[in-house]
Amino acid sequence: MHKYTITVKPGSSQEKIIETAPGELTVYLHAQPHDGAANTALVKLLSKHFKVPKTSIAITHGAKSRTKTIEF
Repeated sequence: MHKYTITVKPGSSQEKIIETAPGELTVYLHAQPHDGAANTALVKLLSKHFKVPKTSIAITHGAKSRTKTIEF
C-alpha cells in the first residue's frame, strides 16, 4: 500500500503533479472545489500518474480540505 500527503491547488491553469518530498505531492488542478469536482479530478489525475485504477485510490483524510491523505 502507498500513502501520500497531497496539497491540492484547485483552479490552476495547468494540471501537474510535483513531488515536494518523499511521500508528499503538490497537485495543480483545473477543477474548482465545488461539489467534489476537485476531488474527482484529483483521483483521475493520480490514477493516470501512478497507472492504477481510479477505484483503488482512496482519500482517507481531508476530503474537504486542500491538504489530503490518499492511499492506494
